Amino acid sequence: MALIPVADALAAVLAGADPLPEEMVVLDVAHHRVLAHDVAALRTQPPQAMSAMDGYAVRSIDAARAATWLKVIGEVAAGRPFERAVGAGEAIRIFTGGVIPEGADAVIIQEDTVIEGGGITITEAAIRGRHVRPAGVDFHRGDVLLAAGHRLTDRDLSLAAGMNYPQLPVRRRPRVAILATGDELVMPGETPGPGQIVYSNGYALRALARDEGAETIDLGIATDTIEATTDGIRRARDLGADILVTTGGASVGDHDLVKRSLEAEGVAMAFWRIAMRPGKPMMHGRLGAMRVIGLPGNPVSSYVCGFLFLVPLIRRLSGRSVVHHAREAALLGRQVAANDLREDYLRARLEARGDGALIATPVDHQDSSLLGNLAAARALVIRPPFAPAAAAGSACDILRLPH
Repeated sequence: MALIPVADALAAVLAGADPLPEEMVVLDVAHHRVLAHDVAALRTQPPQAMSAMDGYAVRSIDAARAATWLKVIGEVAAGRPFERAVGAGEAIRIFTGGVIPEGADAVIIQEDTVIEGGGITITEAAIRGRHVRPAGVDFHRGDVLLAAGHRLTDRDLSLAAGMNYPQLPVRRRPRVAILATGDELVMPGETPGPGQIVYSNGYALRALARDEGAETIDLGIATDTIEATTDGIRRARDLGADILVTTGGASVGDHDLVKRSLEAEGVAMAFWRIAMRPGKPMMHGRLGAMRVIGLPGNPVSSYVCGFLFLVPLIRRLSGRSVVHHAREAALLGRQVAANDLREDYLRARLEARGDGALIATPVDHQDSSLLGNLAAARALVIRPPFAPAAAAGSACDILRLPH
């Protein structure tokens, strides 16, 4: 199969990926969940005009001049309204959150009053509407304040509570199973034998998936046999994974068994080579409802492909309204060579210049095995196929990496 362009590969990964079913969750566990439906306010906030300060509710016509004396006829606290209207020459002691009594249209703060003989003398004139929160100044019943496809922030939870929702309709979290392959891999903390390396890819991929709201399943490391690899594939299916991610074994060597194992299990392969660097030997297919992404084994290739393809797929299944990474304009911090037929994703440091321009400086070594440079990078500089050499200061497009 010829190399497939990155855009075509992403379109194939997202094709037919409908949002997962909805479920109701209580507010305390709704953080970072994705709304399945628009949410409209069930009440008006505030339901009545309320005081924004501690002071005195007055009729502004009676308190238009400093040194005016007003009779205090009662008190209003939050949750304890006053039962009668304010008349001419009268004032009501009021506290923050108290309902503005009928007849009053302003609040004079207590610092601008002097208590005298059963009333107050004001030291500053009242202004109609000052220190008054009108009914519905925040929102009205029926206002759609949270939209379907929105990922809920901490502030959104407070808003939803104020709208009188104890629970919200959200999409089910995608389940992402991650299976490593390779006889050369040992777990962190173990002592690698001759020719072995410490397994690292799954830790970044699981964190990446969790940051996007997915549940993750660690399937461990499968040895380089068809039996071990197919066992991992079957476990992912049996555990109800929506996405199976494999790492390693995606190339064309005699010991790269993932493609053969996937096909033996009935996976319909959409593609298995992409015109990109790093990450050319990436695969994608489906096994029933389970989507499969086969990532390369090199840690940089694995992470970059996970960022570019797995993240948008998780977002689509989660029902997010925006699934694609946002490109930003930047300036190159160093010159880069001409590109070949593959789209390049250069790991780069990122800084803001004094005038606000973003400077993206590709790291010195772009080898796909270098974890140190990957960890130091804050962005990917995108180099289109056959892009000519570019000098420092040239315009470029970047994708910010999570940090």
